[in-house]
Amino acid sequence: MKERIIGLLSAALPMVDLESDFLFSELDSLGVTTILMLLSEEYGIELEARDATPKNLKTIDSIVKMVEEKLAK
Repeated sequence: MKERIIGLLSAALPMVDLESDFLFSELDSLGVTTILMLLSEEYGIELEARDATPKNLKTIDSIVKMVEEKLAK
């Protein structure tokens, strides 16, 4: 799943360092919206503005965890 998410996000956000430990700080509002939309469409999950927290978007691993938790619901 992690590699799939990296592939999706790197294609949509080529200027963002997805391996950063501070990924959220590199994102603008369009980047955050792009991530939420891509993941919602790819995994058939509902992601909302309240999911766009620094904790959930801090690293690729935290994004994967957020998706896994949404899929488990």
